[in-house]
Amino acid sequence: MRIGLFTDTYPPFINGVSTSVYMLKKALERKGHEVFVVTINNENLHYKFDEDNTVIRIPGLPIGIYDYRVSTVYPIRAVNIIRKWKLDVIHSHTEFSVGTFARFIARQFNIPLVHTYHTLYEDYIYYITKGYFDKPSKKVVEYLTQFYCDKTANELIVPTKKIYDLFKEKYNVEKNIYIIPTGIEIERFYTENVDNEKVKEIKRRLKIEKTDFVIVFVGRIAQEKNIDLLLNAQAKIMEKKDNVKLIIIGDGPDADNYKKKSRKLEINKNVKFVGKVPWEEIPAYYKVGNVFATASKSETQGLTVIEAMAASVAPICIEDESFVDTVIDGLNGRIFKTEDEYVNIILELIKDKKQLTLLQNQARLNAEMHSSKYYGERALDVYKHAIEHKKYDNYGVIGKIVEKIKNKEDKNETRSRKSKSVSKKR
Repeated sequence: MRIGLFTDTYPPFINGVSTSVYMLKKALERKGHEVFVVTINNENLHYKFDEDNTVIRIPGLPIGIYDYRVSTVYPIRAVNIIRKWKLDVIHSHTEFSVGTFARFIARQFNIPLVHTYHTLYEDYIYYITKGYFDKPSKKVVEYLTQFYCDKTANELIVPTKKIYDLFKEKYNVEKNIYIIPTGIEIERFYTENVDNEKVKEIKRRLKIEKTDFVIVFVGRIAQEKNIDLLLNAQAKIMEKKDNVKLIIIGDGPDADNYKKKSRKLEINKNVKFVGKVPWEEIPAYYKVGNVFATASKSETQGLTVIEAMAASVAPICIEDESFVDTVIDGLNGRIFKTEDEYVNIILELIKDKKQLTLLQNQARLNAEMHSSKYYGERALDVYKHAIEHKKYDNYGVIGKIVEKIKNKEDKNETRSRKSKSVSKKR
């Protein structure tokens, strides 16, 4: 099968979506399929072609939200290459510029389109509106989500039941929705595959002692991640135990605010803001921790939780449907509802080393079901269904634009044939 993955983010740019797409590509290739990627060039405004033209990076403009960029929705130079790929199916992983481009290509070349919804956009509106017009903005997001996920995709994939319920109950999506948790390359997080010298170096640099109990957070440093709760709880924990360290890995728009808050709470001695970490070093940072903590309710799945579990680090998660299929309270991690519950869980695990060890061991065992291998297998099932039952709707505006593009191409081809015919006669 010849499969096209369309995404706004892809390594070396690192976030949950880029990691997911990269893992899917590798899993599909291991099964013998040819996989092609269309993404954005995050370095400059030039086209870039990787790996024998199987990865196209389209020039993208920064939009002022994190490091994200957007491209034009119909880059001609890319179209001519994609045409030669002769794709059997397209799998889009974004609703923005490259996602729109995927829909143009699918419609133009009659290729079935599968779409995965990765991000709860309603939780990110304030970055654009700054608190103004939130309600109408959410309506716009709801409309666009329905359009991209229901009207223009043949099959829809979501990572958790939380998102499934959102589409069925709120957005009233009628099409098939497949719940497929995103897979990760869990083996690279296994403790036996981590460089112990790197772990020792990290501990020295962060001044982590053997007697310290270490809480790790990995993610974007932003409001929607609810890091406030972790910092407030850290102050309460340190009143009881002064050897508890909170290691915050990642960067984002609110990093400076949280650093100021940790100083104000007088916990900065035990709270370390590491910043961005290279992708290949992340497993070593997990190994530094005793537990992984998150209070975010904005996740569609929470890949960092699965990474932590694969690294034998017990996840401590706020109660949210994103984690319900992954973290089972008391078996492979702990679930809390309030800040005080979180504080009590940490203090309990510091005392009860036997419980902590059991949670860590079970976490690794349960991470197995989230391997990229199973993700690839289930995605293939959806591709096959999309190909067997392919149906092309008009896509409204997209369909009209594509028809104009096709008509223009037909005219150009006719003109070219006539020109060649005249040349032969001469």
